[in-house]
Amino acid sequence: MSPSRSPSSAQVKKTVKKTSSTSSQALLHGFKPYQPAKDEEYMNEKQREHFRQILLAWRQELMEEADRTMHHLQDEQANLPDPADRATQEEEFALELRTRDRERKLLKKIEKTLDLVDKDDYGYCEACGIEIGIRRLEARPTAEMCIDCKELAEIKEKQLAG
Repeated sequence: MSPSRSPSSAQVKKTVKKTSSTSSQALLHGFKPYQPAKDEEYMNEKQREHFRQILLAWRQELMEEADRTMHHLQDEQANLPDPADRATQEEEFALELRTRDRERKLLKKIEKTLDLVDKDDYGYCEACGIEIGIRRLEARPTAEMCIDCKELAEIKEKQLAG
C-alpha cells in the first residue's frame, strides 16, 4: 500500500483481527508468544518457566497497581466543600476500590496457578484432564479448563441462572 492511500475497511478489519488474535497476557507483559519446537513435549520445563515468568510479571503489575491506589487514596483524600465534587471523588474512590477487589481475587488465582506450575500440574483441564493448549494459556494464563469444558460450564451456568 502506498503511503498516500488510506487502508480500506477490509485491510483495517484484517489488521484488527490479526492484532486481537495475537494479543495475550504474554504480549501485555513484554513476553514473546511461546513457539514450541517440532515434537516438543507439552508443558516441559521450558514451557512451565515461560508461563511462570508471565504469571510473576502479572502478579507484580497488580501489586504495584494496588500500591499506587493506596497512595492515591491517601494523597487525594480532601475535604472538598462542594457536595458535587465530594460525591464525584467518593464515586471515583469506590470504582477504584471495586477494581482493586477484582484484582485481589485475580491475585489469588495467580498464586493458585503458580502453585500448579510448581507441582507440574499446570496446563491440563481440571474437568477432563486434557491439554488446555499453549495459545489459550497465553491468552489467559490462569485458565483451568480446556475450551470445550469451559463452554459447557458456561452453558450450564446460563441455564441455572436463566
